[in-house]
Amino acid sequence: MEDAFVDYWINGSMLTVDIATQVFKILKQPDHKYLTQEDFKPVLRELLATHPGLEFLQSTPEFQERYAETVIYRIFYYINRSGNGHLTLRELKRGNLVEAMQHADEEEDINKVLRYFSYEHFYVIYCKFWELDTDHDFFIDKENLIRYGNHALTYRIVDRIFSQVPRKFTSKVEGKMGYEDFVYFILSEEDKSSEPSLEYWFKCVDLDGNGILTRNELQYFYEEQLHRMECMAQEPVLFEDILCQIIDMIGPENESYITLQDLKNSKLSGSVFNVLFNLNKFMAFETRDPFLIRQERENPTLTEWDRFAHREYIRLSMEEDVEDASNGSAEVWDESLEAPF
Repeated sequence: MEDAFVDYWINGSMLTVDIATQVFKILKQPDHKYLTQEDFKPVLRELLATHPGLEFLQSTPEFQERYAETVIYRIFYYINRSGNGHLTLRELKRGNLVEAMQHADEEEDINKVLRYFSYEHFYVIYCKFWELDTDHDFFIDKENLIRYGNHALTYRIVDRIFSQVPRKFTSKVEGKMGYEDFVYFILSEEDKSSEPSLEYWFKCVDLDGNGILTRNELQYFYEEQLHRMECMAQEPVLFEDILCQIIDMIGPENESYITLQDLKNSKLSGSVFNVLFNLNKFMAFETRDPFLIRQERENPTLTEWDRFAHREYIRLSMEEDVEDASNGSAEVWDESLEAPF
């Protein structure tokens, strides 16, 4: 076996190629020119078996499984830019996966590996899904998703997500999103500065699918925000003012419409989407929440997603501590099917 490996290493010219190409060649199926989600499973199995930061999961194979699939979904969300489930060598080289794998290899604290592998990030995603999936059938419908983030999103945007325009669901169940679909949603919702997220929401707002966002499309989504502000007796911000604000924030090449490229060129695009369909984040943006501004200044290298996951992890841990205290600290794993942790 060893000879075969050495032979492969030398004759497959593995010694001379860059690491990304090596990883690609080792992981892919011989007859494929791309990597699939399946191809990453051995990597995750190995990581779960050997990483000191993941040892504690060894007694709960179902959570090892969930962790592994979450990591793989995150990898494909950010790296497989074509979104077709076939990750090419070019995509692998353009992304930061190889660095993240090396980081995971060297770092004993898995939670410091913020890209893809953090256990805390997995925990947050999975708990969020579990909170919404009230009947625990592993599917979420529109009514479940509308509760996300304390009813942050509008019905109109949730309708668009469920029309599967930004991304086809993999759930195969009419009117329901599965766990993988939810991972794509939550990464898009909580990391609006990333390219995959901008593409996701652009497709949602581009009602006629013609590749540009017009005044009418922006107004269609904003109307519901306006209505909600009125219901909450908030001082409503009129659409005309919002439109001027959006144009100022994006600085599009042509002021009569916004393209995806315009959004990618602006640092404030995420906030534009919040203005259109996330009331809580819109309010925080309007009031320039000093807490969020301070967080950004203190840790400029963290992404919006990193900050969100960190806040949520602390919140979830505190909730768990309170529950433990009230249960006389019953063994948390006993009911692993009833509650995620």
